[in-house]
Amino acid sequence: MRQDLQKLRRVLAAVVETLGYELVGMEFHPRRAGSLLRVYIDGENGIGLADCQRASHQLSGVLDVEDPITERYTLEVSSPGLDRPLCEPRHFVRFAGSQVRIQLRELLDGRRNLLGRLLGMQADDVVIVDSEGREWRVPLERIEKARLVPEL
Repeated sequence: MRQDLQKLRRVLAAVVETLGYELVGMEFHPRRAGSLLRVYIDGENGIGLADCQRASHQLSGVLDVEDPITERYTLEVSSPGLDRPLCEPRHFVRFAGSQVRIQLRELLDGRRNLLGRLLGMQADDVVIVDSEGREWRVPLERIEKARLVPEL
């Protein structure tokens, strides 16, 4: 399934980038009653409702033709929001210095959830420092979800 998601991501990125936006990330949630495909986009001037509608229209057409998802699903297109997902190495570099919440695929030193200040990337590891001053190095492939923590 991971390989299918990578193919889906490539299809989404091609459409979104053609429209002049950045594909921030995507989530696919399979469900019996209909799956959910959530696509996060961003632009130089932020994202508004019209941008989401435009991208949704184009994505729907391409997804209907390419048919990478065989079951019934709902497509949602959204801005990344204040609690922006961090999905790629460049996101962890770009938002170094920000507060982040990371959920791991499996335990790391007895913890599955980490909260701390993002220091950036070193090789393939995301590096954060928690509130107690402990530095955590997390291999990117062990991260289930990572999001910015809004600091208002």
